[in-house]
Amino acid sequence: MGRMRLLLAFVALALGGAVMAQSAPGERWVAAWATSPMVPEGQNALAAEDLTDATLRQIVRLQVGGSRVRVRFTNAFGTAPLKISAASIALATGPASAKVDPASMKPLSFDGAAQVVIPAGADYWSDPVAVQAKAGADVAISIHYPAPPARQTGHPGSRATSYLAKGDRTRDADLADAKAIDRWHQLAGIEVDNAKASAVVVLGDSITDGYGVTANSNGRWTDALQTRLRATGDLSQMAVLNGGIGGNRLLNDGLGPNALARFDREVMTPPGVTHLIVLEGVNDLGTLTRDAPVSADEHKALVARMIGALRQMVSRARAKGIVAIGGTILPYGGSGYYHPDAANEADRQAVNDWIRAPGNFDAVIDFDAAMRDPARPAYLRPDYDSGDGLHPSAAGYRAMADAVPLDLLTPRAKWKGKPGRVVVPAREPAPMIVLTFDDLPKHTITPPGMTQVQVAEQIVGALKKAGVLEAYGFINGASGEREPDTAPALRVWRDAGYPLGNHGWSHADLAKISDEQFAEELAKNEPLLRSLMGEADWHWFRYPFLSEAGADPARRARIRALLGAKGYKVAAVTMDFGDWAYNEPYARCMAKGDMAAVATLEAAWLADAEWNIGRYRAMAKALYGRDIPYVLLLHAGAFDAHMLPRLLELYRRHGFRFGTLEEAGRDPYYRTEVNPALAPAPQGLEGAMREKNLPVPAGYQKPPLDSMCR
Repeated sequence: MGRMRLLLAFVALALGGAVMAQSAPGERWVAAWATSPMVPEGQNALAAEDLTDATLRQIVRLQVGGSRVRVRFTNAFGTAPLKISAASIALATGPASAKVDPASMKPLSFDGAAQVVIPAGADYWSDPVAVQAKAGADVAISIHYPAPPARQTGHPGSRATSYLAKGDRTRDADLADAKAIDRWHQLAGIEVDNAKASAVVVLGDSITDGYGVTANSNGRWTDALQTRLRATGDLSQMAVLNGGIGGNRLLNDGLGPNALARFDREVMTPPGVTHLIVLEGVNDLGTLTRDAPVSADEHKALVARMIGALRQMVSRARAKGIVAIGGTILPYGGSGYYHPDAANEADRQAVNDWIRAPGNFDAVIDFDAAMRDPARPAYLRPDYDSGDGLHPSAAGYRAMADAVPLDLLTPRAKWKGKPGRVVVPAREPAPMIVLTFDDLPKHTITPPGMTQVQVAEQIVGALKKAGVLEAYGFINGASGEREPDTAPALRVWRDAGYPLGNHGWSHADLAKISDEQFAEELAKNEPLLRSLMGEADWHWFRYPFLSEAGADPARRARIRALLGAKGYKVAAVTMDFGDWAYNEPYARCMAKGDMAAVATLEAAWLADAEWNIGRYRAMAKALYGRDIPYVLLLHAGAFDAHMLPRLLELYRRHGFRFGTLEEAGRDPYYRTEVNPALAPAPQGLEGAMREKNLPVPAGYQKPPLDSMCR
């Protein structure tokens, strides 16, 4: 018997197989990222020569972290075995770059070998590898194909850029000569060893897949939900797994397999899944009559079959202890693609009624109630409509994430209310705030030893961590010319993907310069903006000082006409708390090491910000009976960088969501700023209050900042 054990041990050591692949005691693997495999066809498929002796580097974002990872490769739709001759994993330098951190590069193995042959129709895990990957980290998976798959398996709707280069380049730190493609191939998921993590699968169609989302922005509604979870202590270790496929249906195949056919692979198989959200059905409803009307019996039969498929999903999830949450189908009455009529709308209501009925699902997220136009319930709200009547806009996707009650993603025993009866009612949308930063590349002095590049990196890091997709920086080019070492801060901002706008070359006060000098200030900044922004739009203008609203309306009209003629839109300020005044005292206090004074500044800064939240919202409600999209004025200063994480959390606690200037510009309040050729509105909310003879709420009383740490 002893000889037999010795022989088996020798074989295991020689082959390196089962020993490597088995889970060790104490391991707990949880899906940290996943996508929905399908057959890429037509323009979504790669040419055979592209995948012959080629390396494909794909960038994905881990939703939860861990000290060890394994990659799930897939040949799910292959018709023959697929050979992968080499693979690696590394931390990417960003979501839109083929560069990786060389120190983080690790080769992937399969049963101890560097290569693997995946059977047709199968998935295959890599061996676990030590990678210190945090939640929200972008990782690069590089695969070398010696020959193309007999039939490809991939995900066309990646909304992420992958990189294709010839030869085995899996260990290269950069693929500078690579061909860029916006889709994923042969990847099904990534899993981490994490004792505290869990996952929720969102099974859906193009609305979940993120139709219309800018590539590499991570702007899907599931991404916004992930950001909410990451900021919530109890749920910060829950991964949101996006199971969306464009055109997907409950019952019939489309661009990908129907939802019921892919349910076991995508919901039941990934480890650590505790919750399921199902948001499917609009394509079943729409395709029924897209080409021609059908009988009432066919409408009735479709509804019955859709409900049957949903019932199957709930039963299968419950059998595995997974909480099944139903999402009501969004309105699509404005869709020119499906052109629904009253019968289609009745079908949607019938399915939604079943989803809402207590006991059918464990809980319900009423996306319909959150997204519909109150005046036309069969239609999306105009500001939540991308323009096609079917898919949400960027604001709509964020509203979907906001509509998810986070209580439902906790263990069922912790739910508030009775399971099966949890429905999100229609409610007032979350107020929006747009973050803008003036005086780039430098605002006043910095503490000793701190550079403006570090200030920019801190600001960008805080914005990224909070999931802020767009924040706007406004440039004074003269600052970088006077202090050349500050100019690289602009590149930090731009490399992060944040837009830049014109703040005038030298921050001149419009009350103290001529019209001609203003035109020169405007034009002098433009070459710098072009060099940084390239083809992207940089035609947002921020007045250096607001004294242009003074006693000369004719001059103000001339300046606005000039801006309009040059294609500029004005980034008006509608929320401000004088953050700029704290930056210089902070630098002085840090130089003296007076941390008690710094603590005073911190408390006052946050109190000032919170005071003005109430102040501006009160003015908006008094004037318009609603929240407007607020455009917040901040500055690229050291104290702003120091305090920004706490400020962003403050706005989240007050229910704000972070939006964009483009989105705000669609609100009627900003129509004269987006089009400066129009007659100007009163300057800000304060100006509008004074014009109507309404009392302007008092501002926060700051401490004596000028005298601090002198």
